[in-house]
Amino acid sequence: MKFFSFKVLSVFVGAIMFFSSDGFAQEVLDNYVTEAFKNNIVLQQKNISLEKAQYTLKTAKSLFLPTVEFSTSWSTADGGRNIPLPLGDLLNPVYSTLNQLTATNNFPLMENQSINFLPKNYYDAKVRTTVAIINTDLGFNKKISEQQVVLQEFEVQIYKRDLVKNIKTAYYNYLNALQAVDVYKSGLQLANEGLRVNEKLLEGGKGLPAYVLRSKSEVENVKAQVVSAEQQVVNARMYFNFLLNRNPEDKIETNFDDKAGLAKTESLIADLTLSSAREELKALNQVIDINKTALKMNRQFAVPKLGAFVDLGSQSEGFHFNDQTRYYMVGLQLDIPIFAGNRNNYKIKQTNLDIRNAELNANLVSQQLNLTAKTAQNNLRSAYQTYQSSLKQYEAASSYQRLIEKGFKAGTNSFIETVDARNQYTSAQLLVNINRFKVLSAMADVERETATYSIN
Repeated sequence: MKFFSFKVLSVFVGAIMFFSSDGFAQEVLDNYVTEAFKNNIVLQQKNISLEKAQYTLKTAKSLFLPTVEFSTSWSTADGGRNIPLPLGDLLNPVYSTLNQLTATNNFPLMENQSINFLPKNYYDAKVRTTVAIINTDLGFNKKISEQQVVLQEFEVQIYKRDLVKNIKTAYYNYLNALQAVDVYKSGLQLANEGLRVNEKLLEGGKGLPAYVLRSKSEVENVKAQVVSAEQQVVNARMYFNFLLNRNPEDKIETNFDDKAGLAKTESLIADLTLSSAREELKALNQVIDINKTALKMNRQFAVPKLGAFVDLGSQSEGFHFNDQTRYYMVGLQLDIPIFAGNRNNYKIKQTNLDIRNAELNANLVSQQLNLTAKTAQNNLRSAYQTYQSSLKQYEAASSYQRLIEKGFKAGTNSFIETVDARNQYTSAQLLVNINRFKVLSAMADVERETATYSIN
């Protein structure tokens, strides 16, 4: 009974450790994704485009409000045409007669006048307020701006999903490169051990100098592989940090439980859930809606446009400002389209073609997304089967290498066989690591194509 209880407790603790490690591993990646959402340069550019679209919407809304502006002008001129006013010729005879009849000079004589068309030292200053009363274009432009904001939001979400996939793939490549270094270093230890054994055999008179030379060559070859693998680690780290917009030398957390991720593979292979709410499809449907709104706007070309204005200002010669110079003006402006060379009908036909093209594009992309999702599932199935096969190859290569090493020490196998067995063992180890991370990368691809990762 005590043994049974201890066994149950062990299973329970093991399960807790498994799920906690799975959660921690997922948390590591999620934290990196969150960091990338904040710092990735391309995503910042996408967010700037979204913010610009939002300001465009605010601008469209502001067009419904009155516009108030102050304007002024000053001019002076001389010469040009004159208007002659013969006031003296017209009134002086009358004034002379009146002066004679009254025996007074109450009616002075006048000179003829000449008025110039061009004003001298003239100014006109006013505050003009304009407002649109009837203008259907304003409402449609506002709606189009709202739809473009939504479209830009979808563009941001689409890039986020691509970024998640790229981050996960880069992370898996980094872990794969690290484990490749460990495999080559393990191979280096085996090669050094082989060199040590051959040197001891040669000292004891049982070995051959050729075997020692070959062992040294193998050691140098594996050292070169270690250096190459370490450079792959550096490159993988630099690319991963680039995606997060970090320093290329920043440390990457490697506490990742790949077994927990592989445990989900069979369920993804068996059941592929295709999302009907892909951001790509939403964006294309939004493009269709934008074109339909533009079509409605183009069909309203015959609706008159009515606007009003109010001017409050002052104008005079000589910069005077008083009751005689101040004025106000109120007016209406009505525009009724009559003939425009049939351009409006051409716009309507073009917009209808844009709608048709957008609908066909949405249908095409929908089929492409279904195809890529199925392809990603098939790639995952193939990668998983290859991984399972590489595990069996590794098990066989491991057993073969141990047997050959024992046989070589016992004198029943040649040194060439030990080198071949060691190479097979190293290759099998590398193949397991490569195929394991290929499965994880294929899972990230399936996750991207099915849009199952939560980006909000």
